[in-house]
Amino acid sequence: MAVQLFKKMAFSSVYQKYMIPVSNEVINLIFSYVKAKTNGQPLEMLVDVGCGTGRYTLPLAPHFKKVLGIDMSESQINVAKQNTLANNVSYMVASAEKIPVKNDSVDLVHAGLAAHWFTIDKFLNESVRVLKTNGCLALHAFYPTPEIEYKDLSHDLNAAMSKVWDTLFPYFDKNTGDMFNQYQNIYEAIPLKDKELITDIPVTVQLSIPEMIGFIQSVYIYQAFMEKDVKGAEHFLTQTEKRFREILGEEADSVRLNMHIKHYCALACKH
Repeated sequence: MAVQLFKKMAFSSVYQKYMIPVSNEVINLIFSYVKAKTNGQPLEMLVDVGCGTGRYTLPLAPHFKKVLGIDMSESQINVAKQNTLANNVSYMVASAEKIPVKNDSVDLVHAGLAAHWFTIDKFLNESVRVLKTNGCLALHAFYPTPEIEYKDLSHDLNAAMSKVWDTLFPYFDKNTGDMFNQYQNIYEAIPLKDKELITDIPVTVQLSIPEMIGFIQSVYIYQAFMEKDVKGAEHFLTQTEKRFREILGEEADSVRLNMHIKHYCALACKH
């Protein structure tokens, strides 16, 4: 199963280093929502479910008295611990379907780039169980095929990226289908009446060629390719970088490509 890849230490390190940066737009959206629903009351506890290496845990943490990040991958949790100095944050290897906290004790249950891996009904029922009255749920991810823009070379760069996705597509796990419909099915499954789904949140990040290649490595479908054919995957990556450099010519070493990403976020409040 693809989710097992996240348990490998080598992948956890690559994921932490090269996965696209945290979206401040999404974080701000979540806090605007939580602040409105809780009337600006002090926030006691956040549980970050499927926290991975803690990439979203840390920017969320300053707003809460206590933060718990949980993930099924011990290697991801170990990387998270290595990168965390905040005294109010702790991590635990635990399941999304059995959140290890008491009933009615959590102000925000958060899952970033993770909910599509969960057994969704069990996770949602657990979320409702642990949330306080007026506690909030925030689930978000991004559309898996971002667009690249750079001067008049955007068409050729996107054609090169399309070949990347075409090569990796056979390694997509069925769970990630929810990413392509912007969590519509997950949103519909949320058993709370007060909820909303915000799609097509535009975010642009700038990446160098090495960072773009790193991003490809940080996507689980490339790691699934590696599992099956190490030499083939490495050759594919080398050829991809070569193609990018051919398109960009002498600018290749200094260029910062604009990558346009569509994020989306399902939000809900327990009453």
